[in-house]
Amino acid sequence: MTAPEVPVVTDDTPVVVAAARTPFGTAGHALADVEALDLAAAVLAALAERLRARGLDCVDHVVLGNCMGPGGNLARVATLAAGLGLDVPAVTVDRQCGSGQEAVHAAAALVALGRADLVLAGGVESASTAPARFARGAGAPYARAPFAPAGLPDPDMGPAAQAVADRFGIDRGRQDAYALRSHERTLSCADRVAAEIVPVGQVAADERPRRLDPRVLARLPGAFARGGSVTAGNSCGVSDGAAAVAVVPERVRAALGLPGLAILDWQAAAGDPALPGIGPVPAVRALLARSGVPPAAVEAVEITEAFAAQVLACTDALGLDPLGADADRVCAWGGAIALGHPWGASGAQLVVRLFSRLVLHPGDPAGPAGGAARDERTGYGVAMCAIGGGQGLALLARKVGP
Repeated sequence: MTAPEVPVVTDDTPVVVAAARTPFGTAGHALADVEALDLAAAVLAALAERLRARGLDCVDHVVLGNCMGPGGNLARVATLAAGLGLDVPAVTVDRQCGSGQEAVHAAAALVALGRADLVLAGGVESASTAPARFARGAGAPYARAPFAPAGLPDPDMGPAAQAVADRFGIDRGRQDAYALRSHERTLSCADRVAAEIVPVGQVAADERPRRLDPRVLARLPGAFARGGSVTAGNSCGVSDGAAAVAVVPERVRAALGLPGLAILDWQAAAGDPALPGIGPVPAVRALLARSGVPPAAVEAVEITEAFAAQVLACTDALGLDPLGADADRVCAWGGAIALGHPWGASGAQLVVRLFSRLVLHPGDPAGPAGGAARDERTGYGVAMCAIGGGQGLALLARKVGP
């Protein structure tokens, strides 16, 4: 397959030139005592150190996503804690599970508009240390802020995943097979997955990936409805972690002679808050239609694996088969079902993973089934994320440079 010629990369195109993340720990376990501030600062400091070694020593802006943290401008506090300088502005954004990806979109806009030559962007979540939130005068904390106002559907994400499974006919067998695949792929790509990680204290590896017994997986009961197909085994774990990338204009990347991941375009979409898991589909469709890149030309697809049902509903709608022909395109190194889902960080982790797959390991076998055939390697990648309340994000990227 010949790579499409559109869209064109110009001197001002935003390009990811470095990416990193912390280990992802199951809430209450490996990273239970590490606050969101410290998780974020660890990644920002590591990226800044790598960039200084390459001659980039002036961070112009920091953008971080966060959902359930301590409030305030966490990005600014983490920027100071990371030692990036008193003069580096920072902002925290919240688009729920898409917060980390939204931060990358914001960084790309700053660079594309000529407002910055180096932005660090990503996301962080510490479910373990997230504060309890009380409505004024209430005697007990509430679990979360609403995704939608009174009068509209506002399901928690688990019941919403079950609703997606029911609505789109995603049966239990496919969900369990996808969950098994996520763990198997993560373990089979352990060396490449580990290379993304910045240790935090004594924690240097993801906590959740394991070898699953399909017989045990099949016996797990429905987690959100009696007889339901969405179970603890085919869902993500609630986790702690941070992820971030460094974004520069193409002219800076070219001057340094580094390979990079050009951020070509991005899109947000919204729909029925009763079915948030399907939110990325209209975003991806709009993005690819505008760019002129045909779906078949996308070599790498990363989607937040909050639930196997949600992933499969989205891939079905987009004509992808992660359990068959597209196994080496969709989350080829595994995803959040194996790693866990630190809400504010997971969207950024999608871009970290695209950078790993397309820039650091182009042409390497993607997993146990082997890599894409050489004539299918276009360098194009898509990151997409479903968001509570019925929203979705999508980002189109392509490898550039040596």
